[in-house]
Amino acid sequence: MTQLTQSLASWGTDSFSKTFKNEIEGLDSGALPLEKGTNRGGPVDDSDLSVSLLHTADNDAFIEAKMGVFFYEISAGGACGDAPLKENAYCVILVSINKATAEAEFTVVFE
Repeated sequence: MTQLTQSLASWGTDSFSKTFKNEIEGLDSGALPLEKGTNRGGPVDDSDLSVSLLHTADNDAFIEAKMGVFFYEISAGGACGDAPLKENAYCVILVSINKATAEAEFTVVFE
């Protein structure tokens, strides 16, 4: 399971947004469920993510962060013959960070 220890440590400070964005963008490939947020169901290229923090909330046990994620979806048969085409893709993901363990759970949100 993914742990967001730096984000948890910076919660409640002015640096949380930047720390969260950097930690998410630095996750290993495949850590985020981006395939659930594709438009055409194509493979995901998450080698160059861009994250925007949209909203945060706090309760006793979890930090909830809603983020927008920009990535690429690979489409078969692009404009030049059969070469694959990278298309811009975007989805919204809700991140729940356990305050006791820093473990993060990711859920694609359809808005």
